[in-house]
Amino acid sequence: MLGLIKYTLACVVYLTFQTYAAASPPPVPELITEDFISQTRDWLDVPVVAMSINAQNTRRGALSEKQILDLDAQWRSEREDQDKPLIAATLTSPLSIYLVRKQAQTLGLYTEIFVMDQNGLNVGQSAITSDYWQGDEAKFQKTYDVGAKAVFIDEPEWDEDRAIWRVQLNLTLSDVAGDPIGAATVEVNLTELQRRTAHIN
Repeated sequence: MLGLIKYTLACVVYLTFQTYAAASPPPVPELITEDFISQTRDWLDVPVVAMSINAQNTRRGALSEKQILDLDAQWRSEREDQDKPLIAATLTSPLSIYLVRKQAQTLGLYTEIFVMDQNGLNVGQSAITSDYWQGDEAKFQKTYDVGAKAVFIDEPEWDEDRAIWRVQLNLTLSDVAGDPIGAATVEVNLTELQRRTAHIN
């Protein structure tokens, strides 16, 4: 009987914590600071990122809407198929390997990273995304379409499966001349970032 009571109390405490956490997003401006954004730009400002984007921009050029939608449809279809040529080519690229390693090095701080070309199509990513084209979303329209040095921080979202708050930091990526060549999305585990920030302070 005592064991049942302890178990019930533990469940109540856990559910109370989950409810409180889900209802209280961490303060994004206090966590995604200018320093944090600058540090993110630093590890994105490396040859493998610029070379990969430029190569895809050169290879594909300015695609028509139909061509873009066809590629996006192919990606979505491949997610359900055993044969995945487009997905495999993207996930095994040097850029994707770099992003996977970068995400792993943060030990849970980043939950997803992907880089887009001038068309809003994925060039590299740390995991399979639901779609291949991001050009119809704010993460691209409020960065690459705005211009160099543009930053867009989306609204925080509660991830019920992992019991964490996460937010997407989106940035325009530029070449050495300062001209936009693509964009990047870095999904940050806000819950973990808040924990680390509190520990430092």
